[in-house]
Amino acid sequence: MKRILRVDSPNDYARFVDAPVLHPLVSIIHYDELKPFRHSLNNYGVYGLFIQRQFPFNLSYGMRKLHASDASIIAVEPGQIGGLEDNGERISLSGWVLLWSPELLHGTELERQIDRYQYFSYFFTESLRMEPEEWLSITQLVSQMREELTKHEDSPSLRSILLGYLRLILEYCNRIYLRQLSEEDKGGNDLLKRFHNLLQQYFRENRQISQGLPTVAYCALELAYSSRYFGDIVHKATGGTAIGYIHNYVINQAKSLLMQGHNISETSRLLGFDFPHHFTRLFKKMTGITPSEFLGKS
Repeated sequence: MKRILRVDSPNDYARFVDAPVLHPLVSIIHYDELKPFRHSLNNYGVYGLFIQRQFPFNLSYGMRKLHASDASIIAVEPGQIGGLEDNGERISLSGWVLLWSPELLHGTELERQIDRYQYFSYFFTESLRMEPEEWLSITQLVSQMREELTKHEDSPSLRSILLGYLRLILEYCNRIYLRQLSEEDKGGNDLLKRFHNLLQQYFRENRQISQGLPTVAYCALELAYSSRYFGDIVHKATGGTAIGYIHNYVINQAKSLLMQGHNISETSRLLGFDFPHHFTRLFKKMTGITPSEFLGKS
């Protein structure tokens, strides 16, 4: 069975690596200060930035492998699964981890704007590659955040200060993300980003429950393309089909729901399938195993 670490609060991960607990809604971990610890495959209920000199090989990120460069950042958000399953090995890493609960953002402008930071998405499977001065600036900000946490007790003013630091760090990350994006082929990549955002919005608004799974025709219409031309662009950008991309997205959501404790019938309903056996059939087609077999390995 796969061993999954549920990171429902920022300090769940801190306790796993034996790092100090500083605040109920924020965890800041300096890897360089820790004793060797075990790998973990994490099911996140929090936001996080892993700011590291190097990353373990073969990190998973949803259904894909993550490409992590040296001196870079991996961003995660609630509902995502990533990391490396505990195999008994103990490792030492260099860098920082910043984790925060969605509760910290409730009612703030940052909560309303968090979706614009595209580097949190499963779609973005590259780490954010920092220049030396960016590493220095971001790690200094994280270090200053930790200093605030160690010197001051929780209060509205402290949380306001933490949010100020957090917004600045996220903007640094966004600048890195936009730089990397500009270095890539913008045509297909821009369409894939909008395609992925459309799927996110569809499921965030729970349209699948009343309207069923999104179709290629629906997505093409929403993005102002003909279905055929839309399919051709997606194929050129990914090597696969548009319906295959939709199905991959749905199965990523399914894995998260199953790992969060939903049974097969509940997962099927929440994803918009008419019948559980339709969900089971697609799951096996995409993964090679049934949902029941997946749960047996989780």
